[in-house]
Amino acid sequence: MLANLAPMAVNHVHTAALWIFQDNSTVAWDPISMWHSMGWVAKAVVIVLFIMSGWSIAVMIDRWMAFNSARKQSRSFAPAVAGALRDGKIDEAIKVAERNKKSHLAKVVTAGLMEFRAHQESGEIPGETIEASRRALERTEAIVHAELKRGLGGLATIGSTAPFVGLFGTVMGILHAFQEMSNQHAPGISAVAGGIAEALVTTAFGLLVAIPAVMMFNYLTGRVEAFDVEMDNSSSELIDYFLKRRGAGVRR
Repeated sequence: MLANLAPMAVNHVHTAALWIFQDNSTVAWDPISMWHSMGWVAKAVVIVLFIMSGWSIAVMIDRWMAFNSARKQSRSFAPAVAGALRDGKIDEAIKVAERNKKSHLAKVVTAGLMEFRAHQESGEIPGETIEASRRALERTEAIVHAELKRGLGGLATIGSTAPFVGLFGTVMGILHAFQEMSNQHAPGISAVAGGIAEALVTTAFGLLVAIPAVMMFNYLTGRVEAFDVEMDNSSSELIDYFLKRRGAGVRR
């Protein structure tokens, strides 16, 4: 009996191997062939992911350039405006700020200085002048914060949804694979290879879009928070400067 079972087992293993690997050489793995083998749903998923990738790259480049410009101009603006205010030259400080329009600090300081100068010229009492300048600083900080965060919400959305879009393509690719197997009435890995490849491509593409988006969102958000701290410190120092001027005026 064992002598009869051994040839049968060998024959079944040989048949299973042929079933798995038959016609495997006919599967094309180049991107163009894989694109043509995809169903229309998977193609739509790839197009959507491609658009999401382009949008995220555009936001990354735009925010990177904006943040670098803000940092560079702020480094030159801070000592220049500090020197002008030390000498009591508010008009000169405003001119320095207007020459550095990309600086987040310059935008905030300009608003506070212009409000302070306007109230001084109108003869308002010092307490109301300082309070009005404080409100102007707070409003400008909120506006600049919103400008700095422009596009980051979309980057976060892309980072969180791209894997799920790719997963949807994966599910559709697997369904496409079983549909091809059913239509061809042919067993073997080659019958489902195209659909499996389609599923893997959409999964990989979704992750490829999401990972950089999440990493850059976290990095850029950290830079925005650092800018917020710098604007808060500048506003506080400017209010202190106004209080000192008020005290000097009262003593006179």
